Amino acid sequence: MDLPSDASLLDAVGEGVLVVNVNEHELYAGERLARWPAAVREQVRRVCIDVLRHDAADRSSRRFQLAAGEDHHLEVVVGRSTHDREQVAVAVIFDASEHRRLQRKIDAIDKAGAELVRIESQAVDAMTPAERLKVVEERVIRATRDLMSFDHFCIRLVDPNGSKLEPVLSDGLPPEALDVELVADDEANGISGYVARTGRSYICHDVGRDSRYIPGLDGAQSSLTVPLTLDDTIVGVLNVESRSLGAFDEDDRQFAEIFGRYVAIAMSILRLLVSERAATNKKVADNVAGEVAGPLNDIALDAQSLLDDFVGEEKLHDRLRAILQNVEQIREGMRDASKGPNVLLGTRSREVSIEPEVHDAISGARVLVVDDEESIRETVAAVLKKHRAVVTTCRTGREAINTLQAGFDLILSDIRMPDLSGYDVFAATRTLAQPPAVILMTGFGYDPNHCIVRASQEGLSAILFKPFRVDQMLQEVRRAIGASQAASS
Repeated sequence: MDLPSDASLLDAVGEGVLVVNVNEHELYAGERLARWPAAVREQVRRVCIDVLRHDAADRSSRRFQLAAGEDHHLEVVVGRSTHDREQVAVAVIFDASEHRRLQRKIDAIDKAGAELVRIESQAVDAMTPAERLKVVEERVIRATRDLMSFDHFCIRLVDPNGSKLEPVLSDGLPPEALDVELVADDEANGISGYVARTGRSYICHDVGRDSRYIPGLDGAQSSLTVPLTLDDTIVGVLNVESRSLGAFDEDDRQFAEIFGRYVAIAMSILRLLVSERAATNKKVADNVAGEVAGPLNDIALDAQSLLDDFVGEEKLHDRLRAILQNVEQIREGMRDASKGPNVLLGTRSREVSIEPEVHDAISGARVLVVDDEESIRETVAAVLKKHRAVVTTCRTGREAINTLQAGFDLILSDIRMPDLSGYDVFAATRTLAQPPAVILMTGFGYDPNHCIVRASQEGLSAILFKPFRVDQMLQEVRRAIGASQAASS
C-alpha cells in the first residue's frame, strides 16, 4: 500500500516526516530527512516499528531526542494512525539544536545565579564588611562578563529615599558614563530611567536612531537594559552596551531578565551583609549592657563595702579603687555603644594613653578628618594627634574638597554629610596627581547612595562602621598609609 501521490504535502509541515507501516516498510520519507545522517533516519524508523508493535488501542505518542552531530540535536515525536484500515506510525523530526542551546544557556544562568547568591555563613562571619562587599561584587562582575558575555555594563540601583539611579557596579564603561545623573522616570532620563520607571526591558538596536539613548560607551552602537526586580519591586537596572549594531535579540533579553533577578538578590544580600554589623551594634550593646548591669552593680557594692570595712589599708584601698574605676569604664563603654554611631569606642582605654611606636607609620602623616559630627571629628583628630599625625579637620564635604590641594597622605571622611557625601570627597581625590588613601566612615550600614560599593570598586582603602574602636581605627589608618607610601615609592 502506498500513500496518495499528494503525500509530499507533508513536507509543508516544515520538519522531517517519516511514515512506516506494520510490515516495516517506509511509506513516505520527507525530503527534509536527507539533511540528517542515515543513522538518524534508521533510528527513527526503528522507533516507529516499536510503536506499531504495541497494543493497537494505545494511541499515545512517544517523544525522544537524538544527536545528529556535535552541534545538532533532534526531537522526534512518533504517533500511531490508520490509513486504508492499516496501522501506520508517523514520525515528525524537529531540529531542536537552537532550543537545546537556549536551554543550556538558561541552565548555566540558573547555576551561576545560584552561585551568585550563595553565601557560606562560616566564611562570611570571618570577613570584614569590606571583604564581604568585595566577594559579592566580584561574583556579580565575573558572572556578568564571563557567563553573559557582557563586557560593557553598568548596574544602577534606585535610591530607597528617592528615585535617583545610583551607579553601583560597572565594567568596561568610562567614568563619565557613570557620572550622568539619572532618575527612575521615562522622560529625559535615558533608557535606564525608562526601564526603572516602567519595569519593561528595552533593546536599542541602533543608538543613532533612538532618542532615548544617552551616550555611555565610546563607539556604542546598540544596548540592552533590563529591570532588576525583587519581590515585584524595581530596585535597579542592568544596562549593557555594544559597539556592534543590533548586537542584542529577544533571547539576550530573556537571558538578561533571568540573570537580572539573581543580580537583584545579590545586591540585596550585599546590602544586608554590610548593614548587618552596623545595624546590630546598638542591639548587641543594649543586650550586653542589660546582662552585665547586675553583676557590675554587685562588684561595685562589694568593693565599696570593703573600702568601708578596711580603713587605713592603703594598698587594699588602691586595688579596690582600681576595681571601681574599671567598673565605671565598662559602664561608660556600654553607654557609648548603646548610643549608636555618633561615638568612638575605646577612647577611655589604655590604647589612647599608649605612647606611639618609634617607627609608627602615623607619625608625621598628613591626615584630613571630615565629619559633620563634632564629637567624632574632634575625637578622631585627638587620637591621631596623640600618634603625632598632622591633622586638619573639616565639617562638610565641600570644605574638604576645597582643602585637598593642601596635600594629604590620608583622608578619613564620613559618608553622610549635609552637603556632599563621602564618596564625593573620595571621587575628588581621584583627580589629584597623587591621590591620598581614603577611609570612609559610616554609622548607617549600607548607605542609600551606594557610596561604599562604588568607592570599594574604585580603590577605597577601608570602611569603618560606627561605633568603631580606637585600636581598629589605628590599625586601618596604619595599613592605608603604609599601602599608599608603598604605591608611591
